[in-house]
Amino acid sequence: MQKVINGTLLINMIQGAAANLELNRAKIDALNVFPVPDGDTGTNMSLTMQSAKKEVATCKNSNINDLAAAISRGALKGARGNSGVILSQIMKGLCSVIKETNEIDVKTFIKALKAATETAYKAVSKPKEGTILTVCRAISDAAAKFRRKDFDELFAEIIEEGKVALEHTPELLPVLKKAGVVDAGGMGLIIVYEGMLRAIKGEKIESDEQQVVVAPSVVKNDEIPLEHIEIFNLGRIEFAYCTEFFIINLKAKTTLADIDKLKEQLMAMGDSVICIGDLEFVKVHVHTNTPGLALTKALQLGELDRVKIENMLEQNRALLKKYEEEKKEMGMLAICSGDGMSEIFKDLTVDKVIEGGQTMNPSASDIADAIMRVNADNVFVFPNNKNIILAAEQAKELVDKKKIYVIPTKNIPQGFSAALAFDSDVSPDENMVNMLHAIDDVTVGQVTYAVRTTKVDKFSLKEGDIIGLDNKKILAKGKGVDEVTLKLIDTIKDKSHELINLYYGADIKQEDAEAFRDKVQETYPDCEVELFYGGQPIYYYIVSLE
Repeated sequence: MQKVINGTLLINMIQGAAANLELNRAKIDALNVFPVPDGDTGTNMSLTMQSAKKEVATCKNSNINDLAAAISRGALKGARGNSGVILSQIMKGLCSVIKETNEIDVKTFIKALKAATETAYKAVSKPKEGTILTVCRAISDAAAKFRRKDFDELFAEIIEEGKVALEHTPELLPVLKKAGVVDAGGMGLIIVYEGMLRAIKGEKIESDEQQVVVAPSVVKNDEIPLEHIEIFNLGRIEFAYCTEFFIINLKAKTTLADIDKLKEQLMAMGDSVICIGDLEFVKVHVHTNTPGLALTKALQLGELDRVKIENMLEQNRALLKKYEEEKKEMGMLAICSGDGMSEIFKDLTVDKVIEGGQTMNPSASDIADAIMRVNADNVFVFPNNKNIILAAEQAKELVDKKKIYVIPTKNIPQGFSAALAFDSDVSPDENMVNMLHAIDDVTVGQVTYAVRTTKVDKFSLKEGDIIGLDNKKILAKGKGVDEVTLKLIDTIKDKSHELINLYYGADIKQEDAEAFRDKVQETYPDCEVELFYGGQPIYYYIVSLE
C-alpha cells in the first residue's frame, strides 16, 4: 500500500502519465468529432504532458516544491488546443496544493484534486459540460468521499468514477451523442490518472521513443481538406484577429490580481480568452478586433514574447473562395461498411463515404452532417440498406441550400450500380431516373449466419447455421459458406445474367475467396465471374448478378 508520494514517485507519476497518453494518443484522436482543422485531442494532451515531463527532467533535485513548479510550468509551455490548455490547468491546480508539502499524503492529494477542478473551470470563459471538465469534477467529487489512506485505492476509485462520468458525456453534449462517441478530453484525463496509478504500483510503461509525437507543423490554408471545414460558419466571425503571446519578466509590482484584471479586460474586448500563468510568465490567447489594445494592456504587466496575430477573416475568405471554386453541380454520398466497399465507392467517384450498415445504422443527423460536407448543390445519397433509407429521407429536413436525392438502394451492389449510372453531363433529375432504373437491373444475395434457433421462410434454422438471403427472405441454408453461396447463386440466377460479382467479407481469407471464385466460374462457364475484396462485417459474401 502506498500511503505517501515523495519527489521520486511524483517524477515517476508524471512520466507514467506522459507515456500512457502517448500509447493511447491515436485512440483519443479517433474520438474527435469537430469538422475544423483544430488539431487532435490526444496529440495535444500528449504534447502537454511531454512538455511537463521534459521540464521535470531539468530539476536538479526531487524537492516537491521545485517539481510542482516544473510540472505546472512545463504543462503550460506545452499546452496546445483547448484540451491541452485545460490539462495544463488541471496540473497547475494539483501543483498549487502539493507544493506546500515535503511528502504528499492522501488527504493532501484529495485537496489537490479539488483545486485542479476549480482551476480548470476558471480557465474557460464559458465552461461546457460533457467535456473533460465534467470528468475532472466527477473525479474530485469521488475523491472527496474517500476515507482511507491508500493511494492505490484512491486512484482506483477516482478512475472508476471518472469512467462513469465519461460514459455520461454524450448525454450532456449533443455533438458527442450524434457522433456516437464519448468526450476525447475526458478519456485523455482518465488515461493520465491510469498512467499515474501504474507508476504508483511500480509498473513501467514501455513506449517506443521514436514513435513519440512531435509538434505538428503549420498547415497552409490551401492544404486543408475542405471536408474538414465547418464551411457554413465561414464569414460569421465577430472578432477578426487571433492574438497569442507570452508575458515574461513580469514587473516587480505585478500581482496575481493584475493577471485576473487583464483577463477581464481581454474578455471585454473579444472572446476565446485564455489568460493563465503566474508571476513568472503568463500565456495569453484572445480573438479580438483590437489586438493592439490587448498588447498595450499586457505591456503594463511585463515584456511580450512570441507575439502572433492572425487575420481570421482573410483565412476564411481564402477558404470560402476555395470552397466556391471547387463546388460542383452534383455530388454523391454513400453509406457502407467494409474498407474494401468504401474504396470501390471512391473509385466510382463518390464524393464522401460514411460508415453504416447492418447493426450500425446512422441517424438522420449523421447523414445530414455528411451531406453538408459534399461540396455540391445537388447530392445523391445511397443508403445501401433498407433500414437506412427512411433516415436518409429525414435528413432532407435538416439540410438547407442543397437539393437531396435519396436513391433507395437496399444493399451495396445497388449503390455501385447507381454510382455507375451517374453522368455529370445530364441534369440531376435525369440522373435520378437513370439511377432508379440501374438499381432495378441488379440482383443481389447475401450470405451470413443465423444468430438464433428459429423457423422462418420454410427453413428450420439453428444458431450458427450459414444462410443465404435476398432483400426479402432466406433462400438457402447449410453448414458451409461455399456450399450456401452456391445454393444462393443457383436460386437467384436466371438466363439473362451474364456477370456474377463476388464481394468477400472480413472473415474470408483471400486465397479461399479466389478458390471459391474458380469454383463459381467452373459451375457457370457462360458467365463472367469477378472477385472483389469488400471487407464487410457479418456477411461472408455479397453476390450481385447482372
